[in-house]
Amino acid sequence: QVYLVESGGGSVQAGGSLRLSCAASGRSFSSYTWSWFRQAPGKEREFVAAADWNGGMRYADSVKGRFTMSRDHAKNMAYLQMNSLQPEDTAVYYCHTERIDSTTDYWGQGTQVTVSS
Repeated sequence: QVYLVESGGGSVQAGGSLRLSCAASGRSFSSYTWSWFRQAPGKEREFVAAADWNGGMRYADSVKGRFTMSRDHAKNMAYLQMNSLQPEDTAVYYCHTERIDSTTDYWGQGTQVTVSS
C-alpha cells in the first residue's frame, strides 16, 4: 500500500520560513511527478509547485521566488522550502504524486501552515 506523509507544518509570523517534507513508501516513484498543493479555508485546492520526473520545476506565480521545491529520489522524499511567508500562504498543504502517464496518483493527508501578521 502506498503512503504519503507530510510533515513540517506549523505556525509562523509573516516573513518567517518553514520546510515541508513528504515521505513516500509502498512502491517506486521514479516515473512520477511530485507536486505540492494547498487549500485555504473556503477556497479551492490550488497548485503550488511541481517537480517533474525529468527534473523540471514549476511554481505558481504567487510563490515564485519565495518557495523552492526539491526531491530526493533515493529516499522517496519531496520537500518544499517556504521563505518570506505571508498570511495569504495560510492553508493546508498537500503532497501529491502522479505517474507520468496519469494513470495513478496519490495524495497525502495534509499539513497545516498558519502565518500570522
